[in-house]
Amino acid sequence: MELTKEEKQYKRMTETPIPKLVMTLAVPTTISMLVTSLYNIADTYFVSQLGKSVSGAVSVVFSLMAIIQAVGFTLGMGAGSIISRSLGRKDYEEANSYASAAFFTAIAAGLLLTVFGSIFSKQLMGSLGATDTVLPYAQQYGKYILLGAPVMMSSFVLNNVLRAEGKATYSMIGLTTGGILNIILDPIFIFNFNMGISGAAIATLISQVISFCLLLSSFVLNKSVVRIKLNAICDYGATLFETFKTGAPSFCRQGFASISTVLLNTQAGIWGGDAALSAMGIVSKIFSCIFCVGLGIGQGYQPVAGYNFSAGKPERVKSAFGFTYLMGTVIMVSFGAVAFIFAPKILPLFIDDAEVIQIGTRALRFQAISMPVLPLNVVCNMTFQSLGYKIKAVLLSCCRQGLFFIPCVLILPNVLGLTGVELTQATADALTALVSVPFTILFMKEINRKISSKNEI
Repeated sequence: MELTKEEKQYKRMTETPIPKLVMTLAVPTTISMLVTSLYNIADTYFVSQLGKSVSGAVSVVFSLMAIIQAVGFTLGMGAGSIISRSLGRKDYEEANSYASAAFFTAIAAGLLLTVFGSIFSKQLMGSLGATDTVLPYAQQYGKYILLGAPVMMSSFVLNNVLRAEGKATYSMIGLTTGGILNIILDPIFIFNFNMGISGAAIATLISQVISFCLLLSSFVLNKSVVRIKLNAICDYGATLFETFKTGAPSFCRQGFASISTVLLNTQAGIWGGDAALSAMGIVSKIFSCIFCVGLGIGQGYQPVAGYNFSAGKPERVKSAFGFTYLMGTVIMVSFGAVAFIFAPKILPLFIDDAEVIQIGTRALRFQAISMPVLPLNVVCNMTFQSLGYKIKAVLLSCCRQGLFFIPCVLILPNVLGLTGVELTQATADALTALVSVPFTILFMKEINRKISSKNEI
């Protein structure tokens, strides 16, 4: 008898050799994140041609986009973690309920941000670190990003639901199409139509809408295992609460990323003016592009861990953890070496300002040194979130951009001046790795006990 679509996907996720399965999911996920990061860099590149104050505005609005991501990822990854485990137990009704609740909540939250963010635009951009010279440009750019908030938030949910069920390729098609379109439209709207920074924002908005439509089509055309519809939601309050609890690590990670970006912008402006603000913004985009490779690998690994943990296959979880960590380390060491060596060549690609290039080169090299420790932080965090270990996942999520970054960005500049600003992220990453080591050791002991118990039966 021919297997159903659900049975085929279950068999694929629980029986495919781990290296092949992780790579199959990690490659499209990484490509998706890389293209997403690249179109952020494209905004920075093209807008930087208009001057450092305009470039600084992109850095400020990047904090707003981090807020949108925080909500979208909280709902998407919270639901995604539960969905992977639900599918591992073959509980399709629960998977549909969590996917639907997360999607419709994201749309509602995005609409609220659009309305109130537009009304209080000046205050919002000022609170995100815009200086007096940067503020007008930040408002121009931000108003279009605010309009797209509902689409952006719900796209994060759709993306994570597709990845959670192992359909990373469908997710990749939606995200990469939008990203490539953004890169194409940027110079057209900015220069050909002479729209300046508003053109960059409009290009981003159009691309996000196209991406959303492509992601949604996977569900509308019945290509996904999970269904999204209002009447699929069971006990909305309890479902949403559990989604937020499970997605709390993502909220902490993205929320603290937003706060840390604001603090970094503020400190950069204090210690180095618009040149430092522009430099740190450019470096943040370059680093996020590299980091998204490691993060994409980790997110490709998550559904593998979730499926197999719930399916009672701890040996596959252990194998997936080890393979993902090794692959991530090799990649990040390679990228770190390239970034360190070619930093003086990379910065001039974005802006022709000697002071910005000098500051950015130092900051990028500091971050390159810390790149080899990132895979441990990512895989450890992703493991606990995908398996539902909420407290551990939240704690690790808070470390990198919160518990360590915030004190570093407030203390180091007072001790080392602008160099302290440049050193902040690298220091926070190194400290987070130290915390991840004992968590990893304890987890491996637990998995080994589960494997031993299974073998004894």
